[in-house]
Amino acid sequence: MASSTATLTRSQVSAQPISISGAVTLLGRFLFAAIFLLSGPRHFMSQTIAYAASQGVPLASVAVPLSGVIAILGGLSILFGYRVKLGAWLIALFLVPVTLTMHRFWTVTDPMMYQMQFVMFMKNLSMLGGALLISQVGAGAWSLDARRK
Repeated sequence: MASSTATLTRSQVSAQPISISGAVTLLGRFLFAAIFLLSGPRHFMSQTIAYAASQGVPLASVAVPLSGVIAILGGLSILFGYRVKLGAWLIALFLVPVTLTMHRFWTVTDPMMYQMQFVMFMKNLSMLGGALLISQVGAGAWSLDARRK
């Protein structure tokens, strides 16, 4: 008995109107960039700098605000799709040291804090994966990069 449900071939899926693909990519860029744009300004607060210093971040008074600048610039680049591959590398540059210095779950003895730091570490690894993907795939059709071509 034949099914009445049509299945799409790979070429049919690839032939989706560019507006759907562009819209989904724009939404993805917005959702990805949001955490960096919302948390970046906190890197200029004395409490954030003091916490980083307490975690052993060297020159925290310089490193933490600098990391905020990198996060904001990378986030804006990805959001607007302007030089998005460079922006994604900025996010990767931000995530690697932050993940390794601020979410050292392997040094935590309290089970609740261990779990929290482990989740934060894995979240950052996931975002690093997204940044690496963006660095290779680019911004999509609805971006300033696409308008420059």
